[in-house]
Amino acid sequence: MRIGIVCYPTYGGSGVLATELGKALADKGHHVHFITYQQPVRLDAFSANIFYHEVSVPSYPLFDYPPYELALASTMVDVILKHDLHLLHVHYAIPHASAAYMAKQILLKRGRNIPVITTLHGTDITLVGRDKTYEPVVTFSINESDAITAVSQNLREETYRSFAIEKDIQVIDNFVDNSRYNKKPINAFRKVIAPHDEKILIHASNFRKVKRVKDVINIFANVHEKLPSKLLLVGDGPERRSTEDLVRKLEVQDDVRFLGKQEQIEEILLISDLFLLPSEYESFGLAAMEAMAANVPVISSNAGGLPEININGETGFLADVGDVQTMSEDAIKLLSDEALLQQFKINAKEQAMKFDLHNIVPQYEKLYSRFCRMTCEA
Repeated sequence: MRIGIVCYPTYGGSGVLATELGKALADKGHHVHFITYQQPVRLDAFSANIFYHEVSVPSYPLFDYPPYELALASTMVDVILKHDLHLLHVHYAIPHASAAYMAKQILLKRGRNIPVITTLHGTDITLVGRDKTYEPVVTFSINESDAITAVSQNLREETYRSFAIEKDIQVIDNFVDNSRYNKKPINAFRKVIAPHDEKILIHASNFRKVKRVKDVINIFANVHEKLPSKLLLVGDGPERRSTEDLVRKLEVQDDVRFLGKQEQIEEILLISDLFLLPSEYESFGLAAMEAMAANVPVISSNAGGLPEININGETGFLADVGDVQTMSEDAIKLLSDEALLQQFKINAKEQAMKFDLHNIVPQYEKLYSRFCRMTCEA
């Protein structure tokens, strides 16, 4: 199949999943065409079956804001016609689904029907899409998609609650490439971070308010008071400066490292003991799943889709949003009992294997084949 994938090229979950999906499809012999405004960060290796098409947005004095959606739709039309694509898979509803609808209508005028599959990822539904400025367009463009998928059961239910969706939404879970994590941790790296064999806690996110990074710091401060420990913070975003201020206020700055954005996070996860994700909401929790793939248990909130992947008392612990005390107590309990910690690490990896790309990618292929017959045979 010749598949067009439209996504955000950033470190967010939707961009990561879309890129990893495209790479996996390419490995299986499909031709994958990425259409976005810059090369996706996870598109880090050459493949003869992967093609990248940059969306160029001309700047004119007339426009206060460059019309990206129009440029994207035009680029979709151009790529589909030039490369004879069989279908278009857009990730994140805004503005990709509406741009895909526009491209589809343009192509229909030229006698070409391109199936459009829209995958919903989270904040496109739970935050941005609910804004009254966008809601009518989001609802319309989702309903006009030929197929709709969501990355968790929770997100599927949330979409039906928030929008007047007239079609079935199929759940195809997020996935992780477990092979990236099937390697031994670099002991010398761990020794640099924890020279006295301290426990290493880790958090990775885009540092937005919904991630509750300050809760991460407060949890770590409580753990640090009881156990020799270090905290690694991966990522960057609007909450970083205030988070740094809190670290200094709690006087734990000597044991906290801000690592910024990291493309190869697996090396960092592999030396870690516990992942903290106290988010206000996660549609799935891809960062937590990647931690589990590296044999790292998770302390998380019980919000959104997190209970679907983090099994309380087995792969980690769940607590109510904002319940720093319970999360701290669970972290201390787990890190204080080496036998329990090792069992949770094994459980975490076993859970991650259920969401391995070899189990999930065929579900997308099966979905594609439903719509590909009319174009693949042409």
